[in-house]
Amino acid sequence: MPPVYRSKTHAIQALFARSRAVIGVVHLPPLPGAPEYRGATMDELVETALLDAERYARGGVHGLIVENHGDIPFAKPSDLGPETAAVMAVIADRVRREVGLPLGVNVLANGAHHALAVAHASGASFVRVNQWANAYVANEGILEGPAASATRYRAWLRAYGVRVFADVHVKHGAHAIVADRGLPELTRDLEFFDADAVIVTGQRTGDGAELAELAVVRKATGLPLLVGSGVSQTNVGEVLGIADGVIVASALKEEGVWWTPVSEAKVAAFMKVVEEITGR
Repeated sequence: MPPVYRSKTHAIQALFARSRAVIGVVHLPPLPGAPEYRGATMDELVETALLDAERYARGGVHGLIVENHGDIPFAKPSDLGPETAAVMAVIADRVRREVGLPLGVNVLANGAHHALAVAHASGASFVRVNQWANAYVANEGILEGPAASATRYRAWLRAYGVRVFADVHVKHGAHAIVADRGLPELTRDLEFFDADAVIVTGQRTGDGAELAELAVVRKATGLPLLVGSGVSQTNVGEVLGIADGVIVASALKEEGVWWTPVSEAKVAAFMKVVEEITGR
């Protein structure tokens, strides 16, 4: 199968200095402007983020991604205020400086431009964009892929080093609007539109990805492949038999749900399994 985009440096190897990586998600509490924000100060917001980030780091993960999951229900990109990017940039900068791990940014819902701004301001290495190309029906309504304008915005910022990790068939959505293209073609669309890595998820946060779907995506692209939901100690071996990395959070939380604190003991146990699989 001929390539659809020029070859590029393997993003996982470049960012994490390894062939397979574990990325922990720092789920931020409600931020200013969100429905559940109750007036927490910047110091308090930073402290909450740092507590989880440090637990991940001590447990041995290879990288982190900062995400505004506490802002649920999420706004469409056009409704995201500047306060979201401003606050996340401050938090991301502190996390990167204090923890020292490669850092990513995800601004929900699908806030690619906001995420690029946060990453550029904070020194983060990559952004996650849930719908990079094409369109789908999300919980928030119809979300369109922002690749054309987002790559131009990245160029305008001179933020060329910020890589894009893009989802295919992302969770919390229906993809019938593009069903005639098929999963392999949707995957290749991400590569065609200059994504640096592809992410596969289950149906919702904490829901595991189908291994059969993961195998289809693996065959369709030469880009690094990650699983972005539902990874645990019990299935990480199967997942890393196909994928180049995992983005994990719920399985490493104290009660196994995204809104509770990270458990350092769970992180360490998970990473022990990963090390046995990968040899490092």
